[in-house]
Amino acid sequence: MAGGGKETPRQKMIGMMYLVLTALLAMNVSKQILQGYLSVNESLVKSKQNLSDNNTRVTKAFEASLGGNAAAKPYYEKALEAQKMIGEIDKYISELRAKIVAHTEPSALENEKIADTMNLRNMEKMDDYDVPSHVLGISEPKEPEKGPYTAYELRQKLTTLHDKLISLVDGMQKDPKTKFLDDDFQGIKKKFLSIKPTDSKRVEDGVEFNWEMDNFYHLPLAAVYTNLNKFQTDLKNVEAEILQVFSGASGKLAIKFDAIKARVVAPSSYIAAGQPYEADIFLAASSSKLAAGDMEILIGVDSAAAAAGAKGTPVPLQGGEGKYTANTGGEGDQEYKGVIKYKNPDGTFKYYPFTGAYKVAKSGASVSADQMNVFYAGVPNPVTAAAAGISPADISVSATGAGVKVAGKGNGKYEFTFSGTGECMVSVSAKTKDGVKSQGPPIKFRVKPLPKPELKIGPKFAPQDMKKNDLAMVSGLGAGANGFDFQANFVVVTWEILGKVKGKITPAQGSGPMLSEEAKGIIKGAEVGSKIYIDAKIKGPDGKVNSTTVAIKVTK
Repeated sequence: MAGGGKETPRQKMIGMMYLVLTALLAMNVSKQILQGYLSVNESLVKSKQNLSDNNTRVTKAFEASLGGNAAAKPYYEKALEAQKMIGEIDKYISELRAKIVAHTEPSALENEKIADTMNLRNMEKMDDYDVPSHVLGISEPKEPEKGPYTAYELRQKLTTLHDKLISLVDGMQKDPKTKFLDDDFQGIKKKFLSIKPTDSKRVEDGVEFNWEMDNFYHLPLAAVYTNLNKFQTDLKNVEAEILQVFSGASGKLAIKFDAIKARVVAPSSYIAAGQPYEADIFLAASSSKLAAGDMEILIGVDSAAAAAGAKGTPVPLQGGEGKYTANTGGEGDQEYKGVIKYKNPDGTFKYYPFTGAYKVAKSGASVSADQMNVFYAGVPNPVTAAAAGISPADISVSATGAGVKVAGKGNGKYEFTFSGTGECMVSVSAKTKDGVKSQGPPIKFRVKPLPKPELKIGPKFAPQDMKKNDLAMVSGLGAGANGFDFQANFVVVTWEILGKVKGKITPAQGSGPMLSEEAKGIIKGAEVGSKIYIDAKIKGPDGKVNSTTVAIKVTK
């Protein structure tokens, strides 16, 4: 607000309330933004576990190679030394994270071990800005506090680890027994920089930010938790690099992980509107030099069969990755399984089974005329419901308006009947693994009354003239809606016929569609050039009775 003059107490109070409301709104937005940290954190946790599993496998392979190559032993011992240093810092970060969580989350205050294993999504105070900063000793924009389990101490430990690793490889490079190729030596030293804390020196509100402030100052628990997991993932990446370079230098480990890629794995790449898209995002390590002699991917066999010599269907390798293709002739859910046959450094094989699934939908097209979304009251209206990527058995339809009743006929087929007219809203839902989900907004249809029926004389709708011979063949009256495509049963209830026979006007009356003998006589005996008049009452499938009159001229 702006304006001249002194503010009244009431104006001041209103201004203060406005500021408070703005702050509350900002806090609400921040809680929504925090959801992004959850996904990033979960991806980091998966990547960290994948790297940890891979490092364990490579370490075992490295150890197994010692028996056939004495030169590998000094590299292996140095690798274990480096792993121990990295493991100590990784453990420290886990302890630090546990303390932060324990002080922020009341439910974890008494057990820091439990606090470290808590799922970030289950934390009530993941938006807490104050406690994490206070625990880490950076609650104010100034030099961080020193002490155990603080951001300052974490920085010192990471810096010390970096320096120790540099010293380790420098010493190895000077020893002929542990020397590296120059490219590997320079590359691994650059990799160590990824864990070394560095000040950004950016300036905010006149304050120059250091590493501790960049990563922890006045950040919510979700961000602090995620950053700590990021540091541990960086440590696992450095450990992987050490194992790769050290074992490669020993000349025994065939695999060199030169391709670390981000991977997105989704249960389905085809999502209908209204359904959430889900995917696992993680880092995957592979080697572009993997060839048929090092690894085979076999479809249609399991580990036991492959170990026994079964070949299955081989998948071609490109750049160290299998490229699988399959024909999709059949519809519905399709599954496949197989095994990755990997050659260990000692010449033995390891088998990794896998399974996969996909859905094949029927090819086809849907055509919708927006101005013709019409139902009719009083008759069954056939409806077919479909949703992309969803089996008809998993689809359900509901509708409201115009006295609608919905009857399922199976296989995506439904029948709508209406007791009134107006508008009808139709909704389509589908069963998914997360429950019943809407397949988009409701679709609007118009519900109209049935068209007025017309009388049928013989096979024709209310002809203006008929030949005398044709009239002689008429034995009953019919009814229907001319040009109406729906199956609708119209019935003649009563009728009255008036015609000129032998110069005399003769009437006849009756009920039902069949004509009496008297009425047939009038139609057969009508004089050429005269007219036969028929008044009839017709009942439609909706129960309504309509009156109609026709005049038919008798011709030769």
